[in-house]
Amino acid sequence: MSKELPEWEKAREEFVIQWGSLGTQWGINRTMAQIHALLMTAPEPMCTDEVMERLEISRGNAHTNLKDLVSWNLVRIITKKGDRKEYFEAEKDVWKIFITISKERKRREIEPAIQLLRDCAARTKDETAGPGKEFNQQMKDLDEFLSFGVKVADTVISMKHASALQWAMRLLG
Repeated sequence: MSKELPEWEKAREEFVIQWGSLGTQWGINRTMAQIHALLMTAPEPMCTDEVMERLEISRGNAHTNLKDLVSWNLVRIITKKGDRKEYFEAEKDVWKIFITISKERKRREIEPAIQLLRDCAARTKDETAGPGKEFNQQMKDLDEFLSFGVKVADTVISMKHASALQWAMRLLG
């Protein structure tokens, strides 16, 4: 894993590996999470070749995952005058990362789930008894619950970092 690297680089390598493992539990692939961790902790923007070399991955894998991180707004493309390569820089502000991931997951996962619940409820609104009526009510209850969760999340991500922490501390006691 590490040759004779400074201690911070050894710790960084461990962080990148572990962040990759955690990423799979958050719904993203290991390589995408590792690239994010690598760029998030990089002192300078990195090009695709540097990412490939550090993580020992193929060009296609690096390119696909970098493109996905850019589409998630977690990574931005940097150009350097006189250099044809694209460089990549990750957002380093933890609160901004949280907000970005929350918004993307809402758009990609929660909103389609709410739409499915609403479609199922609309299709079964005329059920008047038995399992059909119970199914319709369950869809409405799930919609209400998820919609409430979205309102709470939207409120939190609209706050400034310090305000959100103060609110959470009051809420959690």
